[in-house]
Amino acid sequence: MSAPEDDFRLVGAGAGERAEGSYGIPLAVLAELTHRCPLQCPYCSNPLDLEAAGRELDTAEWQRVMTELAEMGVLQIHFSGGEPAVRKDLAALVRHATEVGLYSNLITSAVMLSRDRLHALADAGLCHVQISFQAATAPLADRVGGFRNGHARKIEVAGWVRALDLPLTVNAVMHRQNLHELRAMIDMAVALDADRIEVANVQYYGWALRNRQALMPTLEQLEETTRIVEEARARLQGVLEIDYVIPDYYALRPKQCMGGWGRQFFNISPSGKVLPCHAAETITGLEFDSVRDRPLAWIWHHSEALNRYRGTGWMKEPCRSCAHKEADFGGCRCQAFALTGDAANTDPACALSPRHEDLFRLALAESAQEPPRFLYRNFSGGTVEA
Repeated sequence: MSAPEDDFRLVGAGAGERAEGSYGIPLAVLAELTHRCPLQCPYCSNPLDLEAAGRELDTAEWQRVMTELAEMGVLQIHFSGGEPAVRKDLAALVRHATEVGLYSNLITSAVMLSRDRLHALADAGLCHVQISFQAATAPLADRVGGFRNGHARKIEVAGWVRALDLPLTVNAVMHRQNLHELRAMIDMAVALDADRIEVANVQYYGWALRNRQALMPTLEQLEETTRIVEEARARLQGVLEIDYVIPDYYALRPKQCMGGWGRQFFNISPSGKVLPCHAAETITGLEFDSVRDRPLAWIWHHSEALNRYRGTGWMKEPCRSCAHKEADFGGCRCQAFALTGDAANTDPACALSPRHEDLFRLALAESAQEPPRFLYRNFSGGTVEA
């Protein structure tokens, strides 16, 4: 499904310029309500420098933002974090989304949800729930998430979600230390009556980059994972939808990151910064406009940061002459920056990148070694090894 088109023209070559081609309004927006979270996942995709609670948009600010989103023609809002259930005003935010006509999805670890609170969210008009699972068995899941008895609570909350007749997605974040439980995780999703499971191999930026060696799967694991997914798709057709994202370090083609930079999606950080993806702040040198300073519609069309890598005019070779450039839009800018130091370089996940073979060899080397201890993160800014 594509976003509706309007009369604005996208930027290709430079900041703030207009260029040929068109882009629509975003179909969906990720609302990161907070960076606070009770889990300490070693692959956390939030920025290394987390936003303090005192900097978060308040209830009225988020409600104004949602009204602006609806006026722009945005269709979906995904409430995320951190852990969005940390916010005491979550039901009020869901209710306002319903009132302005936004489809609302809650992306949650589930460990802070009670039955009564989930009922309140459903009464407010919540449309969908996505629960992250760290493994299929409690000991491993709780070790990965760094939260005692977290897995049991997730299973319990998933049951409440389906009892309320809310659609459920299982987000299965996979890596070398839990891929052996993938079959069981798919079976768990079926047992939970989930509509969909995301078999999402960890992507390496932010905190996950610090834990890359502990998380990087072997090539043999990846090949087995692909076989498991293909078999499950055939076996469970019409029962469970299975999305599958392979690790970039083993890919030959880059993924179409967020449908292309600033084309179909944006993210609003807890403090109100508008980002083309949730990891974009890892790219130094970009200044992101805030909903506290400018209207969202202005930011979407005129923000220098959103326009920096829109379209194809900014591309260098080999992307500039590539036949796939309007299919993948150069891949992930955050990964290009993390691995090459220049966000305008070809994503090394692409086989045409001069860095691709180095990336593949690095993945093979790191996955062949004994995995080190996880370096956990916590909201206070400290780290714990386990």
